[in-house]
Amino acid sequence: MKKILFVSLGCDKNLVDTEHMLGALPEGEFAATDDEAEADVIVVNTCCFIDDAKEESINTILELAPYRTDGKCRALIVAGCMAQRYREEILKEIPEVDAIVGTGSFGSLNEAIRAAFVGENGVFLDDPDAEPGPETKAKKKRVITTGGHYEYLKIAEGCDKHCTYCVIPSLRGAYRSVPIEELAEEAEGLADEGVAELILIAEETTRYGIDLYGKKSLHTLLDRLCEIDGLRWIRILYCYPEEIYPELIETIRRQPKVCHYLDLPIQHSDDEILRRMGRKTSHDDLVRIIGTLRDEIPDIALRTTLITGFPGETEEQHRNLLAFVREVKFDRLGVFTYSREEGTPAAEMDGQISDDVKERRRGEIMEAQQKVSKENGKKRIGTSMEVEIEGYMAADEVYAGRTYADTPGVDGYCFVKSDDPLESGDFVTVRITGATEYDLVGEAQYDEGEEL
Repeated sequence: MKKILFVSLGCDKNLVDTEHMLGALPEGEFAATDDEAEADVIVVNTCCFIDDAKEESINTILELAPYRTDGKCRALIVAGCMAQRYREEILKEIPEVDAIVGTGSFGSLNEAIRAAFVGENGVFLDDPDAEPGPETKAKKKRVITTGGHYEYLKIAEGCDKHCTYCVIPSLRGAYRSVPIEELAEEAEGLADEGVAELILIAEETTRYGIDLYGKKSLHTLLDRLCEIDGLRWIRILYCYPEEIYPELIETIRRQPKVCHYLDLPIQHSDDEILRRMGRKTSHDDLVRIIGTLRDEIPDIALRTTLITGFPGETEEQHRNLLAFVREVKFDRLGVFTYSREEGTPAAEMDGQISDDVKERRRGEIMEAQQKVSKENGKKRIGTSMEVEIEGYMAADEVYAGRTYADTPGVDGYCFVKSDDPLESGDFVTVRITGATEYDLVGEAQYDEGEEL
Protein backbone atom coordinates (compact mmCIF):
# COMPACT_ATOMS: atom_id res chain seq x y z
CA MET A 1 0.00 0.00 0.00
CA LYS A 2 1.33 3.42 -0.96
CA LYS A 3 1.72 6.08 1.72
CA ILE A 4 0.42 9.61 1.17
CA LEU A 5 1.14 12.80 3.09
CA PHE A 6 -1.28 15.74 2.98
CA VAL A 7 -0.26 19.21 4.13
CA SER A 8 -3.25 21.56 4.39
CA LEU A 9 -2.44 25.27 4.62
CA GLY A 10 -4.61 28.34 5.07
CA CYS A 11 -8.24 28.47 6.11
CA ASP A 12 -10.74 25.91 7.38
CA LYS A 13 -12.33 25.84 3.92
CA ASN A 14 -9.05 24.45 2.60
CA LEU A 15 -9.08 21.86 5.38
CA VAL A 16 -12.49 20.62 4.23
CA ASP A 17 -11.17 20.29 0.67
CA THR A 18 -8.21 18.29 1.99
CA GLU A 19 -10.52 15.96 3.93
CA HIS A 20 -12.60 15.35 0.82
CA MET A 21 -9.47 14.60 -1.23
CA LEU A 22 -8.41 12.09 1.42
CA GLY A 23 -11.85 10.51 1.31
CA ALA A 24 -11.78 10.25 -2.49
CA LEU A 25 -8.59 8.17 -2.60
CA PRO A 26 -9.12 4.62 -3.92
CA GLU A 27 -9.87 2.33 -1.01
CA GLY A 28 -7.01 0.00 -0.17
CA GLU A 29 -4.42 1.81 -2.33
CA PHE A 30 -3.22 4.50 0.08
CA ALA A 31 -2.48 4.88 3.76
CA ALA A 32 -2.09 8.34 5.29
CA THR A 33 1.23 9.23 6.91
CA ASP A 34 2.66 12.27 8.66
CA ASP A 35 6.27 11.27 7.93
CA GLU A 36 7.68 13.02 4.86
CA ALA A 37 10.44 10.45 4.52
CA GLU A 38 7.93 7.59 4.28
CA ALA A 39 5.54 9.20 1.80
CA ASP A 40 5.20 7.87 -1.75
CA VAL A 41 2.93 10.84 -2.55
CA ILE A 42 2.98 14.34 -1.05
CA VAL A 43 0.07 16.73 -1.61
CA VAL A 44 0.30 20.37 -0.51
CA ASN A 45 -3.08 22.13 -0.44
CA THR A 46 -2.03 25.76 -0.71
CA CYS A 47 -3.35 29.20 0.20
CA CYS A 48 -2.47 32.56 -1.35
CA PHE A 49 -5.07 34.89 0.15
CA ILE A 50 -2.42 37.27 1.54
CA ASP A 51 1.36 37.55 1.24
CA ASP A 52 2.05 35.64 4.46
CA ALA A 53 -0.08 32.72 3.27
CA LYS A 54 1.63 32.75 -0.11
CA GLU A 55 5.06 32.73 1.53
CA GLU A 56 4.07 29.85 3.81
CA SER A 57 2.84 27.84 0.81
CA ILE A 58 6.03 28.42 -1.18
CA ASN A 59 8.29 27.61 1.77
CA THR A 60 6.37 24.41 2.49
CA ILE A 61 6.71 23.21 -1.11
CA LEU A 62 10.43 24.02 -1.12
CA GLU A 63 10.94 22.17 2.18
CA LEU A 64 9.24 19.07 0.78
CA ALA A 65 10.84 19.18 -2.69
CA PRO A 66 14.03 17.28 -1.66
CA TYR A 67 11.91 14.26 -0.72
CA ARG A 68 10.88 14.09 -4.39
CA THR A 69 14.43 14.14 -5.76
CA ASP A 70 16.38 12.37 -3.03
CA GLY A 71 13.79 10.36 -1.14
CA LYS A 72 11.06 7.82 -1.50
CA CYS A 73 8.44 10.25 -2.86
CA ARG A 74 7.31 9.58 -6.44
CA ALA A 75 4.74 12.37 -6.77
CA LEU A 76 4.80 15.91 -5.38
CA ILE A 77 1.46 17.56 -6.10
CA VAL A 78 0.46 21.16 -5.43
CA ALA A 79 -3.28 21.81 -5.02
CA GLY A 80 -5.57 24.65 -4.03
CA CYS A 81 -5.58 28.41 -4.40
CA MET A 82 -1.91 29.05 -5.14
CA ALA A 83 -1.89 26.19 -7.63
CA GLN A 84 -4.87 27.78 -9.37
CA ARG A 85 -3.30 31.23 -9.43
CA TYR A 86 0.39 30.53 -10.09
CA ARG A 87 0.52 27.17 -11.89
CA GLU A 88 3.01 28.27 -14.55
CA GLU A 89 5.35 29.89 -12.04
CA ILE A 90 5.27 26.84 -9.75
CA LEU A 91 6.12 24.38 -12.51
CA LYS A 92 8.87 26.63 -13.85
CA GLU A 93 10.50 27.59 -10.56
CA ILE A 94 10.03 24.30 -8.67
CA PRO A 95 10.74 21.48 -11.13
CA GLU A 96 10.28 18.86 -8.42
CA VAL A 97 6.51 19.46 -8.62
CA ASP A 98 4.82 16.78 -10.72
CA ALA A 99 1.29 18.11 -10.99
CA ILE A 100 -0.96 21.07 -10.35
CA VAL A 101 -4.53 20.50 -9.13
CA GLY A 102 -6.68 23.65 -9.09
CA THR A 103 -9.58 24.65 -6.88
CA GLY A 104 -12.18 23.19 -9.22
CA SER A 105 -10.26 19.98 -9.91
CA PHE A 106 -9.91 18.08 -6.65
CA GLY A 107 -11.64 15.13 -8.29
CA SER A 108 -8.61 14.85 -10.59
CA LEU A 109 -6.16 14.07 -7.78
CA ASN A 110 -6.09 10.34 -8.47
CA GLU A 111 -5.44 11.00 -12.15
CA ALA A 112 -2.62 13.37 -11.23
CA ILE A 113 -1.02 10.71 -9.01
CA ARG A 114 -1.26 8.03 -11.70
CA ALA A 115 0.31 10.35 -14.28
CA ALA A 116 3.19 11.22 -11.96
CA PHE A 117 3.88 7.54 -11.28
CA VAL A 118 4.50 6.93 -14.98
CA GLY A 119 6.65 10.02 -15.38
CA GLU A 120 4.03 12.38 -16.82
CA ASN A 121 3.49 15.87 -15.48
CA GLY A 122 0.02 17.35 -15.48
CA VAL A 123 -1.96 20.50 -14.90
CA PHE A 124 -5.55 19.91 -13.82
CA LEU A 125 -7.46 23.18 -13.86
CA ASP A 126 -11.19 22.85 -14.39
CA ASP A 127 -13.34 25.97 -14.46
CA PRO A 128 -14.11 26.76 -10.78
CA ASP A 129 -17.65 27.72 -11.86
CA ALA A 130 -18.28 24.46 -13.68
CA GLU A 131 -20.89 22.02 -12.40
CA PRO A 132 -19.02 19.21 -10.57
CA GLY A 133 -19.26 15.72 -11.97
CA PRO A 134 -21.15 12.93 -10.24
CA GLU A 135 -17.95 11.54 -8.71
CA THR A 136 -17.32 14.74 -6.74
CA LYS A 137 -20.74 16.36 -6.40
CA ALA A 138 -22.00 14.57 -3.33
CA LYS A 139 -18.59 14.33 -1.64
CA LYS A 140 -20.01 11.60 0.55
CA LYS A 141 -16.74 10.20 1.82
CA ARG A 142 -14.53 12.35 4.01
CA VAL A 143 -11.67 11.73 6.41
CA ILE A 144 -11.95 13.70 9.66
CA THR A 145 -8.68 15.37 10.67
CA THR A 146 -9.81 17.72 13.47
CA GLY A 147 -9.86 15.18 16.30
CA GLY A 148 -13.44 14.03 15.90
CA HIS A 149 -15.63 16.11 18.22
CA TYR A 150 -15.95 19.17 15.97
CA GLU A 151 -15.93 19.50 12.20
CA TYR A 152 -16.48 22.06 9.46
CA LEU A 153 -19.31 21.87 6.93
CA LYS A 154 -18.69 23.91 3.78
CA ILE A 155 -22.13 25.01 2.63
CA ALA A 156 -21.14 26.97 -0.48
CA GLU A 157 -18.21 27.60 -2.81
CA GLY A 158 -17.02 30.81 -4.45
CA CYS A 159 -18.02 34.44 -3.90
CA ASP A 160 -19.88 37.20 -5.75
CA LYS A 161 -18.83 40.13 -3.56
CA HIS A 162 -15.69 41.25 -5.47
CA CYS A 163 -14.16 43.30 -2.66
CA THR A 164 -11.34 45.38 -4.10
CA TYR A 165 -8.60 43.72 -2.00
CA CYS A 166 -9.61 40.09 -2.57
CA VAL A 167 -8.60 37.48 -5.16
CA ILE A 168 -11.04 34.77 -4.05
CA PRO A 169 -13.68 35.23 -6.80
CA SER A 170 -11.02 34.74 -9.48
CA LEU A 171 -9.75 31.58 -7.77
CA ARG A 172 -12.95 30.00 -6.49
CA GLY A 173 -15.53 31.24 -8.99
CA ALA A 174 -19.06 32.53 -8.46
CA TYR A 175 -21.14 31.75 -5.38
CA ARG A 176 -22.57 28.22 -5.52
CA SER A 177 -24.62 26.75 -2.69
CA VAL A 178 -24.61 23.04 -1.87
CA PRO A 179 -28.19 21.66 -1.76
CA ILE A 180 -29.69 21.18 1.68
CA GLU A 181 -30.21 17.45 1.21
CA GLU A 182 -26.52 16.90 0.38
CA LEU A 183 -25.38 18.95 3.38
CA ALA A 184 -27.76 17.08 5.67
CA GLU A 185 -26.40 13.76 4.41
CA GLU A 186 -22.83 14.87 5.01
CA ALA A 187 -23.69 16.24 8.46
CA GLU A 188 -25.44 13.01 9.43
CA GLY A 189 -22.32 11.10 8.44
CA LEU A 190 -20.17 13.36 10.59
CA ALA A 191 -22.54 12.99 13.55
CA ASP A 192 -22.42 9.20 13.15
CA GLU A 193 -18.63 9.44 13.54
CA GLY A 194 -18.96 11.29 16.83
CA VAL A 195 -18.91 14.93 15.75
CA ALA A 196 -20.85 17.02 18.29
CA GLU A 197 -20.05 20.53 17.03
CA LEU A 198 -20.70 21.48 13.41
CA ILE A 199 -19.14 24.71 12.13
CA LEU A 200 -20.77 26.15 9.00
CA ILE A 201 -18.34 27.83 6.61
CA ALA A 202 -18.21 29.35 3.13
CA GLU A 203 -16.64 32.46 1.66
CA GLU A 204 -19.95 33.92 2.84
CA THR A 205 -22.58 31.90 4.68
CA THR A 206 -25.37 34.49 4.88
CA ARG A 207 -26.30 34.31 1.18
CA TYR A 208 -26.65 30.55 1.33
CA GLY A 209 -29.36 29.28 -1.02
CA ILE A 210 -29.85 32.48 -3.02
CA ASP A 211 -28.68 30.73 -6.20
CA LEU A 212 -30.55 27.45 -5.62
CA TYR A 213 -33.80 28.55 -4.01
CA GLY A 214 -34.12 32.17 -5.11
CA LYS A 215 -33.90 33.48 -1.55
CA LYS A 216 -31.60 33.39 1.46
CA SER A 217 -32.08 30.00 3.06
CA LEU A 218 -29.49 29.65 5.82
CA HIS A 219 -32.29 29.56 8.39
CA THR A 220 -33.92 26.64 6.53
CA LEU A 221 -30.62 24.76 6.47
CA LEU A 222 -30.15 25.37 10.20
CA ASP A 223 -33.60 23.95 10.96
CA ARG A 224 -32.74 20.80 8.98
CA LEU A 225 -29.35 20.36 10.65
CA CYS A 226 -30.87 20.79 14.10
CA GLU A 227 -32.90 17.64 13.48
CA ILE A 228 -29.74 15.50 13.39
CA ASP A 229 -29.19 13.36 16.47
CA GLY A 230 -25.74 13.66 18.00
CA LEU A 231 -25.12 17.28 17.06
CA ARG A 232 -24.99 19.51 20.12
CA TRP A 233 -23.61 22.82 18.82
CA ILE A 234 -23.96 24.40 15.38
CA ARG A 235 -21.76 27.44 14.84
CA ILE A 236 -21.90 29.94 11.95
CA LEU A 237 -18.84 31.71 10.53
CA TYR A 238 -18.28 34.32 7.76
CA CYS A 239 -21.59 36.21 7.92
CA TYR A 240 -21.49 39.43 5.94
CA PRO A 241 -23.35 41.97 8.10
CA GLU A 242 -25.42 43.48 5.28
CA GLU A 243 -26.86 40.03 4.53
CA ILE A 244 -28.17 39.34 8.05
CA TYR A 245 -31.95 38.93 7.80
CA PRO A 246 -34.85 38.55 10.29
CA GLU A 247 -35.56 34.83 9.71
CA LEU A 248 -31.91 34.01 10.41
CA ILE A 249 -31.90 35.98 13.65
CA GLU A 250 -35.13 34.29 14.74
CA THR A 251 -33.75 30.82 13.98
CA ILE A 252 -30.54 31.45 15.93
CA ARG A 253 -32.64 32.62 18.87
CA ARG A 254 -35.15 29.76 18.63
CA GLN A 255 -32.98 26.71 17.96
CA PRO A 256 -31.13 25.54 21.09
CA LYS A 257 -28.42 23.77 19.10
CA VAL A 258 -27.40 26.92 17.23
CA CYS A 259 -24.68 28.75 19.16
CA HIS A 260 -25.43 32.37 20.01
CA TYR A 261 -22.31 33.33 18.10
CA LEU A 262 -21.74 35.06 14.78
CA ASP A 263 -18.58 35.90 12.90
CA LEU A 264 -19.08 39.23 11.07
CA PRO A 265 -16.01 40.12 8.93
CA ILE A 266 -16.62 43.88 8.71
CA GLN A 267 -12.98 44.82 7.72
CA HIS A 268 -13.37 48.51 8.68
CA SER A 269 -15.83 51.06 10.05
CA ASP A 270 -14.90 54.26 8.21
CA ASP A 271 -17.36 55.06 5.40
CA GLU A 272 -14.73 56.14 2.86
CA ILE A 273 -12.50 53.11 3.47
CA LEU A 274 -15.49 50.78 3.26
CA ARG A 275 -16.44 52.37 -0.06
CA ARG A 276 -12.90 51.94 -1.43
CA MET A 277 -12.92 48.33 -0.25
CA GLY A 278 -16.10 47.67 -2.21
CA ARG A 279 -18.01 46.79 0.95
CA LYS A 280 -21.76 47.24 1.12
CA THR A 281 -22.08 48.69 4.62
CA SER A 282 -21.49 52.04 6.31
CA HIS A 283 -20.52 52.91 9.88
CA ASP A 284 -24.17 53.56 10.74
CA ASP A 285 -25.25 50.29 9.10
CA LEU A 286 -22.80 48.37 11.25
CA VAL A 287 -23.94 50.05 14.46
CA ARG A 288 -27.57 49.32 13.57
CA ILE A 289 -26.99 45.67 12.63
CA ILE A 290 -24.90 44.94 15.71
CA GLY A 291 -27.46 46.68 17.89
CA THR A 292 -30.27 44.60 16.40
CA LEU A 293 -28.38 41.35 17.00
CA ARG A 294 -27.71 42.25 20.62
CA ASP A 295 -31.29 43.41 21.21
CA GLU A 296 -32.76 40.22 19.72
CA ILE A 297 -30.18 37.80 21.18
CA PRO A 298 -28.79 39.46 24.34
CA ASP A 299 -26.11 36.83 25.03
CA ILE A 300 -24.81 36.67 21.46
CA ALA A 301 -21.02 36.61 21.07
CA LEU A 302 -19.82 38.61 18.07
CA ARG A 303 -16.48 38.12 16.36
CA THR A 304 -15.03 40.29 13.60
CA THR A 305 -11.92 40.72 11.49
CA LEU A 306 -10.43 44.04 10.43
CA ILE A 307 -7.92 45.20 7.83
CA THR A 308 -5.55 47.98 8.81
CA GLY A 309 -3.38 50.03 6.47
CA PHE A 310 -5.70 49.84 3.46
CA PRO A 311 -4.54 52.19 0.66
CA GLY A 312 -5.35 55.80 1.51
CA GLU A 313 -6.21 55.11 5.16
CA THR A 314 -5.42 58.29 7.08
CA GLU A 315 -4.51 58.61 10.74
CA GLU A 316 -7.95 60.09 11.35
CA GLN A 317 -9.64 57.10 9.71
CA HIS A 318 -7.48 54.78 11.78
CA ARG A 319 -8.50 56.64 14.95
CA ASN A 320 -12.13 56.33 13.87
CA LEU A 321 -11.66 52.57 13.66
CA LEU A 322 -10.04 52.51 17.10
CA ALA A 323 -12.97 54.44 18.53
CA PHE A 324 -15.38 52.00 16.89
CA VAL A 325 -13.59 49.02 18.45
CA ARG A 326 -13.79 50.62 21.89
CA GLU A 327 -17.44 51.57 21.39
CA VAL A 328 -18.85 48.35 19.94
CA LYS A 329 -16.85 46.01 22.20
CA PHE A 330 -16.68 42.89 20.04
CA ASP A 331 -16.31 39.69 22.05
CA ARG A 332 -13.63 38.45 19.65
CA LEU A 333 -11.57 40.38 17.10
CA GLY A 334 -8.67 39.73 14.74
CA VAL A 335 -6.68 42.17 12.61
CA PHE A 336 -4.84 41.68 9.31
CA THR A 337 -2.48 44.21 7.82
CA TYR A 338 -3.48 45.03 4.26
CA SER A 339 -1.79 42.76 1.71
CA ARG A 340 -1.26 44.19 -1.79
CA GLU A 341 -2.46 41.40 -4.05
CA GLU A 342 -1.66 41.65 -7.74
CA GLY A 343 -4.67 41.66 -10.02
CA THR A 344 -6.94 43.35 -7.49
CA PRO A 345 -8.23 46.94 -7.83
CA ALA A 346 -6.80 47.90 -4.45
CA ALA A 347 -3.29 46.98 -5.57
CA GLU A 348 -3.42 49.84 -8.09
CA MET A 349 -4.86 52.43 -5.72
CA ASP A 350 -2.92 55.52 -4.69
CA GLY A 351 -1.84 55.93 -1.10
CA GLN A 352 -0.17 52.58 -0.47
CA ILE A 353 0.97 52.49 3.17
CA SER A 354 4.31 51.30 4.55
CA ASP A 355 4.56 48.03 6.45
CA ASP A 356 5.76 49.85 9.57
CA VAL A 357 2.64 52.01 9.68
CA LYS A 358 0.39 49.02 9.02
CA GLU A 359 1.97 47.07 11.87
CA ARG A 360 1.78 50.02 14.27
CA ARG A 361 -1.90 50.50 13.53
CA ARG A 362 -2.54 46.79 13.90
CA GLY A 363 -0.82 46.81 17.29
CA GLU A 364 -2.89 49.76 18.48
CA ILE A 365 -6.13 48.04 17.52
CA MET A 366 -5.13 44.80 19.21
CA GLU A 367 -4.11 46.68 22.36
CA ALA A 368 -7.53 48.36 22.44
CA GLN A 369 -9.24 45.01 21.90
CA GLN A 370 -7.26 43.37 24.71
CA LYS A 371 -8.80 45.80 27.16
CA VAL A 372 -12.28 45.25 25.73
CA SER A 373 -11.84 41.49 25.83
CA LYS A 374 -10.67 41.51 29.43
CA GLU A 375 -13.64 43.68 30.44
CA ASN A 376 -16.00 41.31 28.65
CA GLY A 377 -14.39 38.33 30.34
CA LYS A 378 -14.75 39.83 33.82
CA LYS A 379 -18.51 40.07 33.25
CA ARG A 380 -18.55 36.27 32.97
CA ILE A 381 -17.08 35.75 36.45
CA GLY A 382 -19.64 34.14 38.74
CA THR A 383 -21.74 32.76 35.87
CA SER A 384 -21.99 29.15 34.72
CA MET A 385 -21.24 28.20 31.12
CA GLU A 386 -21.22 25.00 29.12
CA VAL A 387 -17.70 24.10 27.99
CA GLU A 388 -16.58 21.61 25.34
CA ILE A 389 -13.34 19.99 26.50
CA GLU A 390 -10.40 20.02 24.07
CA GLY A 391 -7.67 18.34 26.11
CA TYR A 392 -5.66 18.19 29.32
CA MET A 393 -2.70 20.41 30.27
CA ALA A 394 -0.73 18.22 32.64
CA ALA A 395 1.76 20.92 33.68
CA ASP A 396 -1.05 23.16 34.94
CA GLU A 397 -3.40 20.34 35.97
CA VAL A 398 -6.31 21.91 34.09
CA TYR A 399 -8.42 21.01 31.09
CA ALA A 400 -8.59 23.35 28.08
CA GLY A 401 -12.03 23.83 26.60
CA ARG A 402 -14.21 26.23 24.65
CA THR A 403 -17.48 27.96 25.40
CA TYR A 404 -20.14 28.77 22.80
CA ALA A 405 -18.27 32.08 22.33
CA ASP A 406 -15.08 30.40 21.07
CA THR A 407 -14.34 29.00 17.62
CA PRO A 408 -11.49 26.46 17.48
CA GLY A 409 -8.14 27.86 16.46
CA VAL A 410 -9.10 31.54 16.41
CA ASP A 411 -10.71 32.40 19.75
CA GLY A 412 -9.84 31.81 23.39
CA TYR A 413 -10.08 28.94 25.86
CA CYS A 414 -11.72 28.23 29.15
CA PHE A 415 -9.28 26.51 31.51
CA VAL A 416 -11.19 24.12 33.72
CA LYS A 417 -10.30 22.54 37.05
CA SER A 418 -12.10 19.26 37.62
CA ASP A 419 -11.91 16.70 40.39
CA ASP A 420 -13.25 14.07 38.00
CA PRO A 421 -11.44 13.04 34.80
CA LEU A 422 -12.70 14.54 31.53
CA GLU A 423 -12.23 13.47 27.92
CA SER A 424 -11.86 15.49 24.74
CA GLY A 425 -15.33 16.15 23.39
CA ASP A 426 -17.04 16.09 26.79
CA PHE A 427 -19.47 18.91 27.56
CA VAL A 428 -19.37 20.10 31.16
CA THR A 429 -20.95 22.94 33.13
CA VAL A 430 -18.28 25.30 34.45
CA ARG A 431 -18.50 28.07 37.03
CA ILE A 432 -16.32 30.95 35.79
CA THR A 433 -13.89 32.14 38.47
CA GLY A 434 -11.43 34.32 36.52
CA ALA A 435 -10.62 36.02 33.22
CA THR A 436 -7.51 37.13 31.35
CA GLU A 437 -7.25 39.20 28.15
CA TYR A 438 -8.62 36.38 25.98
CA ASP A 439 -9.32 33.35 28.18
CA LEU A 440 -11.55 32.28 31.04
CA VAL A 441 -10.81 30.16 34.12
CA GLY A 442 -13.37 28.03 35.89
CA GLU A 443 -14.30 24.98 37.94
CA ALA A 444 -16.37 22.05 36.71
CA GLN A 445 -19.74 21.67 38.39
CA TYR A 446 -21.62 18.40 38.73
CA ASP A 447 -25.08 17.63 39.98
CA GLU A 448 -25.11 15.49 43.09
CA GLY A 449 -24.65 11.88 42.10
CA GLU A 450 -23.70 12.73 38.52
CA GLU A 451 -21.05 10.53 36.96
CA LEU A 452 -19.11 11.16 33.77
